[in-house]
Amino acid sequence: MTLNQPPLWRRAVAELLGTALLVAIVVGSGIAAQQLSPNDVGLQLLQNSTATVFGLTVLILVFGPVSGAHFNPVVSLADWFLGRRSRSGLTLPDLGAYVAAQVTGAIGGSVLANAMFDVGTSFSAKDRASGGHLLGEVVATAGLVLLIFALAATNRGALAAPAVGAYIGAGYWFTSSTAFANPAVTVGRIFSDTFAGIAPGSVPPFVVAQLVGAAVGLGLLLLLFPAAARAADDVVIPHGSQATKP
Repeated sequence: MTLNQPPLWRRAVAELLGTALLVAIVVGSGIAAQQLSPNDVGLQLLQNSTATVFGLTVLILVFGPVSGAHFNPVVSLADWFLGRRSRSGLTLPDLGAYVAAQVTGAIGGSVLANAMFDVGTSFSAKDRASGGHLLGEVVATAGLVLLIFALAATNRGALAAPAVGAYIGAGYWFTSSTAFANPAVTVGRIFSDTFAGIAPGSVPPFVVAQLVGAAVGLGLLLLLFPAAARAADDVVIPHGSQATKP
């Protein structure tokens, strides 16, 4: 971790707010899509994915300078793993705080979206844990991890906001799972029985698939970019600027 990073509590707040707003965007746009296009699932997915692309891009730009805008436990875990020897990236206490903030924020974001659309909060009944869905999560998460850390390793972190937004938007369409690629978001989406929801029973296999995907992504990263560990502190985007000093 660089010496001029914001304190951990501030970074955790940024992760909580960013993840909450991300899930509110995903769930809220899914609810709106259902209401606006009740008889066209393809159009619903287009509306949902478009809102997510733009929303995620904006959130990375807003919160990235504070916390790096991980919004995702597998990204934080990979950041810690890559930087643990060189003491760059997250420390183990940082990792715990990030993951706790991300999961809490994701649940809060789902509840917020439900409240905005007055649909009530309840467990989703949408079962997604087929073999195809799980393979989709492995592919989506591997690609996400490879993308984020490849950008950092090649000093192109400034492109992370549009690149990550574009990748997740594409993942809605080229994966059968619609590219959750995020354990915190997966948990948060339990709490909305709407278009973007996921049944509680589907969550454990989804998370396992995401962890497998993260491991695959890290393997590909180290194969293609052996020096990637030195850039762990710049994930998702650099966040040690003077503007964020306490």
